[in-house]
Amino acid sequence: MALVPHQYGALPAGTASAEDFTEAWLANRRLSEHTRDAYRRDVATWLAWCRDRGVEPLRATFLDVNAYARGLEARPMAAATVARKLSGVSSWYDFLVKLQAVPVNPVGGADRPYVDRDHSSTVGLTPDEVDALLTAARRAEGPTAVRHRAVLVLLADLGLRVGELVSLDLADVGWERGHRTVRFVGKGGKARRRALTAGASAALDEYLRQRGAHDGPLFVTASGARIDRHAVFRLVRRLAKQAGIAAADRLSPHSLRHSFATTARAEGVPLEDVQDAMGHADPRTTRRYDRDRFNLDRDPAYTIAAARARRNPA
Repeated sequence: MALVPHQYGALPAGTASAEDFTEAWLANRRLSEHTRDAYRRDVATWLAWCRDRGVEPLRATFLDVNAYARGLEARPMAAATVARKLSGVSSWYDFLVKLQAVPVNPVGGADRPYVDRDHSSTVGLTPDEVDALLTAARRAEGPTAVRHRAVLVLLADLGLRVGELVSLDLADVGWERGHRTVRFVGKGGKARRRALTAGASAALDEYLRQRGAHDGPLFVTASGARIDRHAVFRLVRRLAKQAGIAAADRLSPHSLRHSFATTARAEGVPLEDVQDAMGHADPRTTRRYDRDRFNLDRDPAYTIAAARARRNPA
């Protein structure tokens, strides 16, 4: 009989609930807390759909998955979001296959929505708009203004994911080979470090003088609790409105990450360096952020022709 890892020991597959499977699956994955929570929600949504329709999740077929996916698309929900939700459910079923709790992964045969790897739905910012956003942060006043400036500069200068930013602890700030650095756990549970720019260091030091040297979360609320991603979302939109940015209501912290990649590529930073900085496993993910890649000024034909002209001067 297949056994399911459980907090109280191995359970026979026939006696384990779907939630037991979910927690066992998550416990066996190296994931950030944000990703873990997102996967838990995705599987819970699928299980709720199954319950509402009388479908036994361990006996679901690709036809059930197709019906579920079409229902998500009808909400309407972006293809990329549907694909992400199905990816989480598929990973859950892969785990169950390994446990021999199900014979096959039903998501494997499902009709997943097409996602254009060259497209990103994130609303980006131009370099001038990023400058305007940072200026709005510098001009802000009040007890939280110093913290907000540090948050915005780290997002803009490092292109961090919002989950990476809010998970930082004071102990993660340090020095390495002459560089001021921050360490964090990135997507996929990978330990990473990034160098702080002079501007980011200055903004962070100003905030730390106000915050104090006590251990714990780097960015904290007035009560000492860790700030959350929702507060950062609201901060970005509020400052964008103050800066007069037209798309303020559609921006997110990810907009600054998007702009980091786009601007880095426009300034000639090699793709692999941008990929490493952003923690992307696949360079195609990084290229998706490079909105300037179709600029005809960057056509390699010009470079080849110029090299030929140098070899064969008139």
